[in-house]
Amino acid sequence: MTKIERLEVHDVRFPTAADADGSDSINRADYSACYVELFTDGGPTGTGFTFTGGRGNEICAAAVKAFEPLVVGKTVEEIFANPVEFSRSLSQEPQIRWLGPEKGATHMAVGAIVNAVWDLRAKLEGKPMWRLLAEMDSAELAAQIDYRHIVDELTPAEAEAILDEGRVGYEDRLKVLEADGFPAYTTSVGWLGYSDDKVRALTEQAVADGWSAAKMKVGSPDVADDVRRAGIIRDILGPDRLLMMDANQIWSVPEAIENMKRLAAFDPYWIEEPTHPDDILGHAAIAKAVAPIRVATGEVAANRVIFKQLLQAQAIKVCQIDACRVGGIPEVLATLLMAAKHGIDVCPHSGGVGLCEYVQHLGMFEYLRVGKTLEGRMIEYVDHLHEHYTDPVTVVDGRYRLPTQPGYSVTLKNESIAEFSFPNGPAWLRS
Repeated sequence: MTKIERLEVHDVRFPTAADADGSDSINRADYSACYVELFTDGGPTGTGFTFTGGRGNEICAAAVKAFEPLVVGKTVEEIFANPVEFSRSLSQEPQIRWLGPEKGATHMAVGAIVNAVWDLRAKLEGKPMWRLLAEMDSAELAAQIDYRHIVDELTPAEAEAILDEGRVGYEDRLKVLEADGFPAYTTSVGWLGYSDDKVRALTEQAVADGWSAAKMKVGSPDVADDVRRAGIIRDILGPDRLLMMDANQIWSVPEAIENMKRLAAFDPYWIEEPTHPDDILGHAAIAKAVAPIRVATGEVAANRVIFKQLLQAQAIKVCQIDACRVGGIPEVLATLLMAAKHGIDVCPHSGGVGLCEYVQHLGMFEYLRVGKTLEGRMIEYVDHLHEHYTDPVTVVDGRYRLPTQPGYSVTLKNESIAEFSFPNGPAWLRS
């Protein structure tokens, strides 16, 4: 038995806003992690986090502390003997749930804790997370999911059947990943706060480095600025490379439709988060109006119920799971299976701090056991802050390489925690 004896949470922030890294139509953020450590009685330490934009990270940290009594003292074995009971003990906690339910800072805190528990299990079994998931028995995987509120869309039997089908051809798909890696695209070229000259130089460098797909931020106060920047990027990419666009929720439904009429000239592969993330019918209206341009979303979808509705309303053609916005691996698993049932491409959201490390495992698992194809699949990549992790991502020739170390790849270096802890870390005392 491996007992969780102590939980620690750290408010870790990186000063990225000053250089406009990560800037978009709404955010100019200091990439931050509400970072959780689960210490055990002689075993490994489980680590997880949820990603925020700086101010407010302390709110997520306080939410994690509120859940502490529900985690400390449990064993890994008892948690996974009744995984839904454990998840519900957090997400449906009868007093804390009033602050949600299953959304906002409290649910993000749940995701950080649940992911840390899964990281602990993967370390105990000596497997990287993608392998732990991909090798699990279908019935056990299906039993991780809380089907409450989604059983009208996905039943346990349907989940198990999809996962069983994923066993066919598994070894061949694994050989593809081992040889070639998983397709990626870069967002580093097109942050909204970058000058035209910087966008031009970064796009030229991306092409020189072999990237075949890139994403730019749109949603400037004047759409003419988006048009100008899209022209710069498309001219450098040429007609054969993919260009994605991301509005980060800034537009109303009519604005999204009208603005995409102008931006359609640059052949965008998708428009991401064109309007408010909870506006399911708005997404559906935009999807119908801008087709054949795809609508992609999911980065800040709060839970599996939002994804259920997006899929049922045919509001998206690209499902962008996020590793830590929802309640951890079980809720991501539910979303992947619902997307597979609808035949929707999965392209995980990444960037930020540690999100690339997280979602590489989810994208690879989805290919191996759920979607069974790389067609239409890409994982986002940004070249920021990987040096702070003990098992950073490896991207070669625009493709993620299989992680090999046990766990979920999100263990921060102790010196990085010390340097960037807010507000008393040296990096912040100097600022």
